[in-house]
Amino acid sequence: MATFVLVHGAFQGGWVYARVARMLRKAGHEVYTPTLTGLGERSHLANHAINLDTHIQDIVNVFKYEDLTDVILCGHSYGGLVITGVAGEIGDRIRTLFYLDAYAPAKGQSLLAITGAEMSLAVLEQASGNEGMISPIPAAVFNVNLTDAPRVDAMSVPHPLASFVQAVRVGAESVPVASRTYVFATANGGDWFVSTHARLKDDPRWKVRTVASGHNVMLDNPEELASLLLEEVPMESAISRHC
Repeated sequence: MATFVLVHGAFQGGWVYARVARMLRKAGHEVYTPTLTGLGERSHLANHAINLDTHIQDIVNVFKYEDLTDVILCGHSYGGLVITGVAGEIGDRIRTLFYLDAYAPAKGQSLLAITGAEMSLAVLEQASGNEGMISPIPAAVFNVNLTDAPRVDAMSVPHPLASFVQAVRVGAESVPVASRTYVFATANGGDWFVSTHARLKDDPRWKVRTVASGHNVMLDNPEELASLLLEEVPMESAISRHC
């Protein structure tokens, strides 16, 4: 049996992984889908002071209080910064860092630093008139399938600007984990991760995959995502599950 912790991206919540979590559990594995502070069912806690450190601590605490080790830790989109920070603190408890159409920051980078000046100015301007919160990006921008798009729009909530401004203290390439995987969604609706994919695809430290999917791979193509995650299960765990 393997253990998965699946971290969602900005504006959304653990709910977004429900289908994939069911598939992984059906395959005999342990799965956690925590929701970051201020989002999803924890949106009642939203405030402008929530930053990247808050969200990193959310996930570190899952490891601590559930006593998790040898974890396959997946982060989607903004969640890539979160899992990088988590690995910087408790990398010895992580088997694989799995970046799902996500930011894979270098040391000292924030989300806004990665996205560039034009997007940063737009986000800062919006948040200044919204009590330090960023309004949800419409599902259509992320090319979410037409069936799920209305629910994504209904369930998405404002996200704290401070978490986009704060930088990681460690880089995705330097954290002490055994394995790194990057999954690039080729139909994600934008060019946010094109440069990341180009940077990592020939790096021998990374296993890089592509999927023909919108940005929310867990909704658009949950079966393929579950299969990719199961590729990270160590052989001895897969064998023991069938014995």
